Amino acid sequence: MALPTPVAEFWQRFLAQSPEHDPARFYEAFSFGDSEALADELADLLLRGIKRATAGSIAGYEMDGGRPPRPGDLSIVCDGRGKPLCVIETLRVEVCRFGDVDAEFAAVEGEGDGSLAYWRAAHAAYFEREAAQTGQAFSEDVLLACERFRLVYREA
Repeated sequence: MALPTPVAEFWQRFLAQSPEHDPARFYEAFSFGDSEALADELADLLLRGIKRATAGSIAGYEMDGGRPPRPGDLSIVCDGRGKPLCVIETLRVEVCRFGDVDAEFAAVEGEGDGSLAYWRAAHAAYFEREAAQTGQAFSEDVLLACERFRLVYREA
């Protein structure tokens, strides 16, 4: 997949400044969420060091023709308009049911007030919208890839 020029140039600057990272570890360039406003909000949390995790449905990865992230993957996080902001490295991925996500993961994801109740409400709404796109139904049994990551690069 060819990256848009600004994203490809950002990746090349990252590699030039971080030669210890193998370019073969590139996973994806993406924006969080499903709207420009949500992407900007979540990227801001990441850049401020609050958001250190994210969750994606296994069905969503399959729908996009991809795979869930794996430890060691490097991804470019973009804002809601596709502007590259930073590179993250996947540290750990656990697959679990939506209903089994715990308070500790919700806190590390860092959204809203950091509570499990907030996480469940916000993510149920998101995964319901995602399921509607494929004609499926959302349930507590939806499988998620719960990814923990660290910020490895951002430009000044």
